[in-house]
Amino acid sequence: MSIAWRDAMSRALYGPGGFFVAGTGPADHFRTSVHASPAFATALVRLLTQVDAALGHPSRLDVVDVGAGRGELLRALAGLAHDPAWLAVGVSGDPAHSGQSGLIPAWSGSPETLTSTTSARPAPDGPSLAAVPPSLAERVRFTAVEYAPRPENLPKEINWTSEIPAGITGVLLATEWLDNVPLDVAVHTEDGWRYLLVDLASGAETIGDLVSPDDLDWLARWWPAPTSLPSTDCAPNPGVNWTDSTSDGESGFGAARPAQGSSLTARSRPGCPETHHSDHLRAEIGRARDEAWANAVQKIERGLAVAVDYGHLRDDRPVDGTLTGYRGGRQVPPVPDGSSDVTAHVAMDSVASAGAAVARCAYSLVLQREALRALGADGGRPPLSLAGTDPVGYVRALAAASAVAELTDPAGLGGHWWLRQPVGIPLGPAVAR
Repeated sequence: MSIAWRDAMSRALYGPGGFFVAGTGPADHFRTSVHASPAFATALVRLLTQVDAALGHPSRLDVVDVGAGRGELLRALAGLAHDPAWLAVGVSGDPAHSGQSGLIPAWSGSPETLTSTTSARPAPDGPSLAAVPPSLAERVRFTAVEYAPRPENLPKEINWTSEIPAGITGVLLATEWLDNVPLDVAVHTEDGWRYLLVDLASGAETIGDLVSPDDLDWLARWWPAPTSLPSTDCAPNPGVNWTDSTSDGESGFGAARPAQGSSLTARSRPGCPETHHSDHLRAEIGRARDEAWANAVQKIERGLAVAVDYGHLRDDRPVDGTLTGYRGGRQVPPVPDGSSDVTAHVAMDSVASAGAAVARCAYSLVLQREALRALGADGGRPPLSLAGTDPVGYVRALAAASAVAELTDPAGLGGHWWLRQPVGIPLGPAVAR
């Protein structure tokens, strides 16, 4: 049976037995910044303290993670917020004296690798973590938003819900959530844009009706049509030759880029590898994602919404589309049968515009490497002198610096976008570099 891609993704990802609802969770199938290094969570804690200060240290500080997986990020944040060791970061520039060389406490599910002062420096011109009120751990409230059932071993202080709560005062996080918001796919034909339909069992595509007026308006604004099309009778997606290659593509961001000590992969950017081959221009209509992000921003009373995702801008839309699948750490065909992830890159400028219209406040859109470095994670190597005074600490710090370097690699995770949308607070304190 062939249906619209948006409906097919909804069933495959979030329906009964869907990919994100059943099974062990997305961490077994693809790799995100959350899984790459504890330094990612540490940087977010620093951002949280900035927002807390901008809000005037409210009695309740919400941290809401949308598309929480199995709660990995909130576990890490909760561990840091309740561990006084992280408060020492940036106080004197020296490692915290916790019996270990480094600054990032170990967290469940990650190697016990601590970050050195060179890879977790205090953010320049940012508030010192030493100034964080001691009551932060008592004031923070963690909420995971996910359709899957609550994990049995999730810490009790993390609330679990299927819908974004209203009245948020604090930070809303969306780490690789928008790329899994179901969307329609269209192809540009001689008579205009038409929807692509997909068979649920095989993934084979056929051309459907002309797109709706609302989707046509979105395409006209955010995904310009070509001035000409090649003459062809070929149908879209005519038998793609899929492989499990682990080599880097033209963009340098390998679709099966192995994690250190893991079979997980980082998901690809445009052009690596091509997910479809067609003589027609494809477009992934992001209107549903605009609406999802606008709805999320609308749930914030005061605070900051942060979306971290891979995507593209209007002047650099992928001609062949980005729709693809992931299963077991490998890129696979995007077959919407519920057995694999089905994802497409995000039109970040369109999403950002939708959120700004709701918040009535300017947004910030930067690459992850810039955002993390502004928060003190720069991946710098520890001083060689440390090897003479603390050899074990030097090795740990070197490993931690390598992990941070993965997060800031411009050809990898560092090339992801950070969209930061303040609501009711000044932009400067929330996103200061």
